[in-house]
Amino acid sequence: MKIALNWLKNYINITQSPVELSETLTNTGLEVEGMEEIETIPGGLKGLVIGEVKTCSKHPNADKLSITTVDIGEEEPVQIVCGAPNVAAGQKVVVATVNSTLYPNPDEPFKIKKSKIRGEVSMGMICAEDEIGMGASHDGIMVLNTDKANGTPAAEYFNIESDIVYEIGLTPNRADAMGHIGAARDIKAVTGEEVHFPSVLDFKVDNQDLTIAIKVENQEACPRYSGLSISNVKVAPSPDWLQNALKSIGLQPINNVVDVTNFVMHELGQPLHAFNADKISGHTIKVKNLKEGSKFITLDEKERKLSAKDLMICDGDSNPLCIAGVFGGIDSGVQDHTTNVFLESAYFSADSVRKTSQHHQLKTDASFRYERGTDPNITVYALKRAALLIQEVAGGQISSQVQDEYPVAIPDREVLMKYKNIDRLIGKKLEQNEIHTILNRLDIETTDKTENGFKAIVPPYRVDVTREADVIEEIIRIYGFNNIDLPETLSSSYMASFPEVDPVKMRKEAGLLLTANAFQEIMTNSLTKPVFSQQLDGFNPEENVEMLNKLSEDLGVMRQDLLFTAMDVLAYNINRRQNDLKFYEFGKVYKKINSKYKEEMRLGIYLTGKNESENWIRKNESVKFHDLYSAVLKIFNKFNAESIENEEFHNDCFDYGLKLKIKQKSVAELGKLSKKALKLSGLKQDVFYANINWEVLLKMVNTNIQFEAVSKYPEVKRDLSLVIDEQVSYDEIKKISLKQAQYLISNIDVFDVYQGDKIEKGKKAYALSFTLQDKTKTLTDKIIDKTMEKLMKAFENEIGAVIRK
Repeated sequence: MKIALNWLKNYINITQSPVELSETLTNTGLEVEGMEEIETIPGGLKGLVIGEVKTCSKHPNADKLSITTVDIGEEEPVQIVCGAPNVAAGQKVVVATVNSTLYPNPDEPFKIKKSKIRGEVSMGMICAEDEIGMGASHDGIMVLNTDKANGTPAAEYFNIESDIVYEIGLTPNRADAMGHIGAARDIKAVTGEEVHFPSVLDFKVDNQDLTIAIKVENQEACPRYSGLSISNVKVAPSPDWLQNALKSIGLQPINNVVDVTNFVMHELGQPLHAFNADKISGHTIKVKNLKEGSKFITLDEKERKLSAKDLMICDGDSNPLCIAGVFGGIDSGVQDHTTNVFLESAYFSADSVRKTSQHHQLKTDASFRYERGTDPNITVYALKRAALLIQEVAGGQISSQVQDEYPVAIPDREVLMKYKNIDRLIGKKLEQNEIHTILNRLDIETTDKTENGFKAIVPPYRVDVTREADVIEEIIRIYGFNNIDLPETLSSSYMASFPEVDPVKMRKEAGLLLTANAFQEIMTNSLTKPVFSQQLDGFNPEENVEMLNKLSEDLGVMRQDLLFTAMDVLAYNINRRQNDLKFYEFGKVYKKINSKYKEEMRLGIYLTGKNESENWIRKNESVKFHDLYSAVLKIFNKFNAESIENEEFHNDCFDYGLKLKIKQKSVAELGKLSKKALKLSGLKQDVFYANINWEVLLKMVNTNIQFEAVSKYPEVKRDLSLVIDEQVSYDEIKKISLKQAQYLISNIDVFDVYQGDKIEKGKKAYALSFTLQDKTKTLTDKIIDKTMEKLMKAFENEIGAVIRK
């Protein structure tokens, strides 16, 4: 964003030097990234003076040249050879003296030197308007009508001024500073000088011959819409002052009406739009959404297909005139022949404009401001300001009352403040009067003052100030960060409260646990192939989140499962002889359900190949399901998750698998991947995969950890061998055991499982070890025997177990 110093001085008294002002702006948060001196005419006409042609005669050696003597205010007139056909004695002209520089083309300046032209000395140059950047004509020299003395600098005659322009690195949160008035507000907060808004007291309605009604059909996207009509305007080039103001900040003048709307936008930060009122059928403006796919030609002559979410400015017949807050239409704008104008000043929803601007890939000065948030309370003032300027530069009459659709006023925000929080966050105790002075200068009213704090009333145009911490930031940026002394030892302080279960901390702890167990973290692309969801029955291809501008078919959709992208990583490593892999990944998965998008954080764990490297003391064994299950249980135990239930499940993604539940909610699915799934990435060796719903697991974290002393009474171990149906799971055995003697059983272990020809087909043998302990007394043999008998009877009755004795 550019701020011109001379323009800025119209609104506030500035006593600082340009360099000092740049430091002030930077200290308030409007960082000055560049500062340059500019001139409305390149070179500022330095070395050019007003001269008077005293004599003019033909050049003896050239038919088209003349020899002149010109009084340029020196002791003697100078001789200048001139080729202009209209040069004559008695004329007042512009003379470029020796050693001055002209800029007919800003990129190719040339210096005036003493020279000989066809044998005659020439001590300067009599200038045409295109040679000094004052126009495009080269038909002859400029002839002036002036009484100014010979030798008067041409810059004085043409009222050429230099200016300082600041390039501001505006951060997205400072929507209030997107104009010269916004910068003036910050200067006021530092210096105490008042901001002078241009007066609109002279605004009056001349007649009501061109009243245009306003109907806002989408009030959510357009909370306020204001407008008025101006008739009998004369569209023409803008006067010099207006053109120079726009040129100083890099804008190209268009015509007087459009230039005024741009001027007011960069003055107040409020975008405006001028319509050709004769193009508005039914003398009605409708603010509405059109059907999906409707066509509209914008000012850049491109035909665009509208989204049903695009807010449009339409006429009485619902014909589109403008994309609200973004870009005008090719037929409805102000042109040279326009005589009647409808002027729009609105407050559009930032979200609505941002989505539309992104959809059409259109970034304009108006959308830049609307996307960040404008002032809902300035629309009518901006309208009156622009109307008066249009009358000044283009004539015309105000031909309607101000039409203002504002059904629900946007209120000020009330923020409760505490002095102790201000002192704590700033790191320095400020005087209460100083705090209130700073806020009042920022248009933040302070009320309900007590010894402990006050209430801050924040106007709606400060869209970034919503919390106590934001108000404190306003205080410190005006007070000055440089005025806060740093202590010898640094510390941090926070206004926000932190959740009992910190997702970032939990993720870090889980990652450290898995890393300590020889797992490596991977990060994969969220984009994947559509084929995964199309060929695996566990996924619905209609729930794919498809990319609009996909780079390739292999990156056409967002992943529904971490497995989709991780299998490619496994295949990549295995194809390079890295066969023994233990990976984990935190990442999001994405689905589109009923036209709404859903994303969830997941933790994926992957095992393939050998469990560990072979050595003299351990066998080289392949990973098994229980290695994966053990890793998942370690995560659950780390977070003290309780009452974990196992449930078998089957789909074509897994050969076999378990679903882990806590409080009836599915938290994880794990198992051995099927050949069908492996084939999609060309994998040929077994892969075990666990998919943990990280967000659900975090809700199950038990932070209420209790500690108790180690029991002084001894433990007793008893073993039991069962022959059971192969469908019976260990989880069922555990539930029966705890149901019968939960207060005595402290642990259950399976130390052997057997299936083979020594027992009946369809059966399996479990060897269980029970650890019994009474924390109040020493167990007797009678109690131990009675407990084991109770367990055996329960196993026989409930799961048909045969006790091997």
